[in-house]
Amino acid sequence: MVKRAHKKLEVWQEGVSLATAVYELTEAFPKSEIYGLSSQMRRAVVSIPSNIAEGAARFSTKEFAQFLSIAGGSLSELDTQLEIAFNLGFIESPQKKEMDSRIDSISAKLAGLINKVRENTK
Repeated sequence: MVKRAHKKLEVWQEGVSLATAVYELTEAFPKSEIYGLSSQMRRAVVSIPSNIAEGAARFSTKEFAQFLSIAGGSLSELDTQLEIAFNLGFIESPQKKEMDSRIDSISAKLAGLINKVRENTK
């Protein structure tokens, strides 16, 4: 079986891991948030590795960079939603710090990959 290109990317692997963690985190949210903040966070976090995978499957490096940029936008959405969840008391400080650390790692890797891909388009 041929391994798909996106699965080799560390940033994609971290994105999948983050998505799993956010699903687990939002399980403890109030049931009234199932269609609110919880749902928004889940959609945003799933979008991160999904866009990385879709971009990696494109034939053009310009398209790949665009999908990586979209993944970065979803990461920023999640960052904002986590801040709101923290302010509402849905998550504790240690959980927030863990999520912030993961977001920072993915953000740095995305930025590096975007720069690398853009250099290849010149």
